[in-house]
Amino acid sequence: MSEKPQHTITIWFFVGALFTVYGILIFGCGIYALFVPEFVPPHVHDASKELHPDFWWGAFLFLFGLFFTIRFWPRKEQLTGRSESESEGE
Repeated sequence: MSEKPQHTITIWFFVGALFTVYGILIFGCGIYALFVPEFVPPHVHDASKELHPDFWWGAFLFLFGLFFTIRFWPRKEQLTGRSESESEGE
């Protein structure tokens, strides 16, 4: 009987991709709020308007998600269940 290769992708890859997408969205809102001050609601405290937390948190989430996405990117060994040295020996 031949064994079928196991296709496993770690959950952290998807978590990283999700953080990356959220980071892009929040960062985009932060960029937009920098150039269009009317976008920020009037009830937001003045200190928050000056610090632009959406800009910085978006950038942080993007970089954090990008790190996880790259770190846990599915490799050929993970998808086939064999390393390259094993497949060269055949």
